Amino acid sequence: MLGKLARQHDPNVLVGFDHADDAGVYRLTPDTALVQTVDFFTPIVDDPYVFGQIAATNSLSDVYAMGGRPLTSLAMVCFPEKGDLAILERILAGGLSKMMEAGCTVIGGHSIRDDETKFGYSVTGLIDPRKVFTNAGAKPGDRLLFTKALGTGVISTAIKKAQAEQAWIDAAVASMTTLNQKAAEIITAGVGTGVSPVQAERSSAVHAMTDITGFGLIGHARELALASHVSFRLYASRIPLIPGALDCVRAGFIPGGLKANREFAECMVGYEDGIDEHIKTLLFDPQTAGGLLISVAPAHSPELLQALKAADVPAVDIGEALPASKPLITIAI
Repeated sequence: MLGKLARQHDPNVLVGFDHADDAGVYRLTPDTALVQTVDFFTPIVDDPYVFGQIAATNSLSDVYAMGGRPLTSLAMVCFPEKGDLAILERILAGGLSKMMEAGCTVIGGHSIRDDETKFGYSVTGLIDPRKVFTNAGAKPGDRLLFTKALGTGVISTAIKKAQAEQAWIDAAVASMTTLNQKAAEIITAGVGTGVSPVQAERSSAVHAMTDITGFGLIGHARELALASHVSFRLYASRIPLIPGALDCVRAGFIPGGLKANREFAECMVGYEDGIDEHIKTLLFDPQTAGGLLISVAPAHSPELLQALKAADVPAVDIGEALPASKPLITIAI
């Protein structure tokens, strides 16, 4: 809908809503820019404290995906007029715990009465305007690294139906409450002065980046490929899955968002023979606080992968960028 409105022309807007990117970037000085994002949603787990943690982790993710450092945040709350305020307090406390972990100061917020609980944050961060990681810039030959496993959408659906095993819930919650901070810090370590030549070279080798959230792996990979004018080959056998994700698909716990993602984007996907149908489904699973998808020069991919793993970021190589062709995304075994 924003795209139908009159365009504002401001030379300091480095990344706006017209780019389908993760966050907006606004230049303040030649050396400093703001990176801004907003996100909120309804509860996806039963524990209010954990829900707050997940909402905060998800809200912070887009700042990290751009290569920024979160600075301040504003809480957004929708809560029933006759709801138990002790529950709201736990939601806010959970969110605050993750904001504190990120070094991001909560400076206020806004609340309204609503029959359905919703919670999230508007987050503002700082970024070097000369080193903004957008979803454009991937080059043919780049390796595609992914930092988390898929499956939060289908597992959340199983939770809502009271059919999720505790081990699945624990694994999904662990993923959704893990900040993308470590990965972003490793990638941006080469930005600025006082860094080693190795760090600087590694940072410049990252050509594009996005986080995998509501549009699923295929949806966000599609945006990255289109913005970069390349195609992707992803290897189904390399894509990590959260324990229980396949069980949820087999049991039919398919969220509406997954179906919408598939209807929209599968026309740009080609499958090699032998790809499991359940894996195909999970490629469209809407993720909450998902991992980073990183397009990096092949010569530097092993070194970046090693650095991420050394920081306990479970990154894996899931494919490569190719010259633009059809289909836009090929899923190989």
